[in-house]
Amino acid sequence: MEHRPFQKTDYGDEDVILRTILEGTAGETGRRFFDSLVSSVAAAFGTHGAWVAEYLPTSRKLHAYAMLLGDRMVHGFEYPIDGTPCLEVIEETRLVCVPDRVVELYPGDPDLKAEGAVSYLGFPLLDTDQTVIGNLAILDTKPLVFDERVETVFKIFAARATAELQRLNAESVIRESQVKLSRLVGSAMDGIVELDGSLHITMMNPAAEGMFGCQSDEVVGKRFALFLLDESAEQFASYADDLLQGSEGRRSLWIPGGLMARSRGRGPFAAEATLSVSSDRSSNYFTLVVRDVNERIEAEQRIRTLTSEAEYLKEEISKLRQSDKIIGSSPAMTRVLAEISEVAPTNATVLLLGETGVGKEIIADAIHDAGQRKDHPLITVNCGAIPPTLIESEFFGHVKGAFTGATDKREGRFSLADGGTIFLDEVGELPPELQAKLLRVLQQGVFEAVGSSESQKVDVRVIAATNRDLKKMMVEGTFRADLFYRLNVFPITIPPLRDRGDDVIELADAFVGRFSKRLGKKVEPLSATCKQRLRSYDWPGNVRELQNVIERAIITSRDGRLDFERALPEAPARLDQTVDEPMEPIRTAAELEELERQNIIRALEARNWKVSGDQGAAHLLGLPPTTLTSRMKALGIERPR
Repeated sequence: MEHRPFQKTDYGDEDVILRTILEGTAGETGRRFFDSLVSSVAAAFGTHGAWVAEYLPTSRKLHAYAMLLGDRMVHGFEYPIDGTPCLEVIEETRLVCVPDRVVELYPGDPDLKAEGAVSYLGFPLLDTDQTVIGNLAILDTKPLVFDERVETVFKIFAARATAELQRLNAESVIRESQVKLSRLVGSAMDGIVELDGSLHITMMNPAAEGMFGCQSDEVVGKRFALFLLDESAEQFASYADDLLQGSEGRRSLWIPGGLMARSRGRGPFAAEATLSVSSDRSSNYFTLVVRDVNERIEAEQRIRTLTSEAEYLKEEISKLRQSDKIIGSSPAMTRVLAEISEVAPTNATVLLLGETGVGKEIIADAIHDAGQRKDHPLITVNCGAIPPTLIESEFFGHVKGAFTGATDKREGRFSLADGGTIFLDEVGELPPELQAKLLRVLQQGVFEAVGSSESQKVDVRVIAATNRDLKKMMVEGTFRADLFYRLNVFPITIPPLRDRGDDVIELADAFVGRFSKRLGKKVEPLSATCKQRLRSYDWPGNVRELQNVIERAIITSRDGRLDFERALPEAPARLDQTVDEPMEPIRTAAELEELERQNIIRALEARNWKVSGDQGAAHLLGLPPTTLTSRMKALGIERPR
């Protein structure tokens, strides 16, 4: 393309052109400035058209803010730069003048021919980093001849157009940022409150409005202290002062959950927040991001409640499933074991009968473990240990607000046992009004939580136990006959300890091993005298009493000898066996030490001199491995080479 040198214009002095354009644009800004600019440029140079356009690099298009063609003013017109004279303006970032035959030089531009164009002049609009942001151009239907002074004028207004375009872009960026910020603040789940330097409210977001029970326009200008309890208001003012008096680097601080705020709708609530301060030339202002932690506190309380219930279940299951086994080989216990093996694989309801302390809990555990529901929970309810006012809630649970103190929903024991087994201990203690509801669960498998009208269905196997005569209670009218027959599907009577012969010795040996290990005391095995004394006692408290007696005997033991004089001081209830062997002699300290030494050696030899582990001598002796090692050193015990 040939560019002819600029010559003196036929349109007059450049001062006239400059004045014309200045007068047309001086009072305008923004979009109207561009309309005035293109109109003034076209009028001053006497051209067919002029336009100011923004460059869109991603699409390689020009977007005209204002385009004057003849007497038509067009806004928003977009066209690709490829194949047009504007391509050189944009890519080469320089003034481009096509004084004549522009259609022939750019045949790919359809708009030139449509407008009858002959000449073109365009100049790039450059940002501060010399990036092209648009162009200013004129188009005419006759050849253009300009001198250098007019070129200077053209560049002046191109620069003015650049400045206005930059300002519009900056305003657009600010507006977009404000919209994004407003959207972010408006959608935030935390409350956001803006305060002036005097801690008066200037803005609240919707979350804060809901939190404090007000509308932002109602509280603008009011003291934020109105939404805090007195002590917290003083603390908050102190936090704000700390920020203002602090170093420049500390412009925000965390306020933990010690602030007590107030809401118009629901009263005080605990809050935690972040407070930050900003400053301009004349004033300070604060931004408070506040969070209502009441829900979190309530959630934590619910978690603690659920955790407590879970711990309860673990304790109950652990209590029933410790290392307890059904110990005993007497004919009476052999019969019980046979009955357990018969009923356990079924889902039949079992009624365990027997005196207090005979081990009904262990029998219930054995039935559950041998049944089809062993992988599901076994839930225990002691019907005699729960106050009558709370027993229905314990059985079936309650909804929030069902009664005074019911601040949360709670699952009942039947819900917890769904799919598993529920053990109703001391079932004879149930109040009459609850017997009917229990009967419904047994018959239909449904119940309602306290305070709820919605029925819940459960699949639960029931094992009940009592030491009372339910048949007599049924005759007296204190126990429902229909409930008795529902429970009495498969009765098992557990014999008292006095009818179990030498089972008392087997149980005593097991308890000695357990409690000596638990209490960390080393005791001798039961002597013949001890065994006779145990056989002679009547055991009105049965296995539970025996367990307590053995524990007391170990606690009061001296020199490894069980003290049944203190643990079981009562005179024997019956003496059905005589003592044939003489009383054992009293041993000296040296004899006891040698006895201990020989006992440890026998245990080590039995375990091939292995000290720790399940197969070690320490486990056999019921001692910690460290204690056994210490005693071996003290007694001079070494493994033979």
